[in-house]
Amino acid sequence: MTLDLRILALSKLGDRIRELSTKEKQELAELAILENPWFTGTNVLQALHGIEHFLERETLQKWTSKYDFSQVRTKVIGLVLAGNIPLVGFHDLLCVLLSGHTAKAKLSSKDTSTMKWLISELIAMEPAFQNQIVIETGTLQGSDAFIATGSDNTARHFEYYFGKFPHIIRKNRTSCAILSGDETPQELESLGKDVFSFFGLGCRNVSKVFIPEGYNPAELFKLWSGNSNLIDHHKYANNYDYQKAILLVNQQIFLDSGYILLQENERLVSPISVLYYEYYQDASTLQKRISSIQDKLQCIVGNVDPATVPFGKAQYPDVWDYADGIDTLKFLTSLR
Repeated sequence: MTLDLRILALSKLGDRIRELSTKEKQELAELAILENPWFTGTNVLQALHGIEHFLERETLQKWTSKYDFSQVRTKVIGLVLAGNIPLVGFHDLLCVLLSGHTAKAKLSSKDTSTMKWLISELIAMEPAFQNQIVIETGTLQGSDAFIATGSDNTARHFEYYFGKFPHIIRKNRTSCAILSGDETPQELESLGKDVFSFFGLGCRNVSKVFIPEGYNPAELFKLWSGNSNLIDHHKYANNYDYQKAILLVNQQIFLDSGYILLQENERLVSPISVLYYEYYQDASTLQKRISSIQDKLQCIVGNVDPATVPFGKAQYPDVWDYADGIDTLKFLTSLR
């Protein structure tokens, strides 16, 4: 199958997602929620919308035009997919399929049904893909290369098992935001999407905000009130209650909105329902601070240097915005 045919079939899958009926969307969401109680109908639809954007034909053509597919020799690529947010592993599968390799995918037990649905719909669009996709329930033996996503702990295991093969192994990452104090109310309201989408479980979720000295972080609460319904979700509410109890017992200072806790803290990764903030003196000290944590950051939200992602857009990456900054298609097209 040529690259053009692969792009055509994948773009048809994007059309299929775009044309889903309300009933079909509801059924997909219900299956996903049964597998993972952190998933919601809103989150599943948001993830599908992101994939729909990935699969626009012109987007796929623009993306792939930067790579040389002529020398690709078909390999079996073992995929260990994450399941922290809906369909987060689809991008790796997409890269493997576009490159012409065979994907041997170990799906996350927390995100199986929607991935299987996408795969079955894609095969319906182009039956030749059936020979390119293997859903593996056991080990990934027989693979020529590996792409695995997990925590810092699981990454050590991946290195042990996959280290002698060509591989991409991803570890824990998170995102931060930088405020200058000159943001509009609309920009700060949009920042709430970067903080609260998917309950903060994604690597592109903002878990820390850098603010200038003298800034009052409590001002954010009145702009984020539209997210207060998160506290109605039982798992999020349990985290909120637990984290608040810890802060109270330890007599630590924090700000409480009733649905999220703000705490001044130098650490980067905040627990679910908590957002860390840290003051900075000037641009120079901020740059040094960001440089010291760069290898743990997925993206930086804001409208001042070194931020690169606009407010509200952290969870809407382009298809060429690679996880951990590792060019997956370059890796796959370079295998020999």
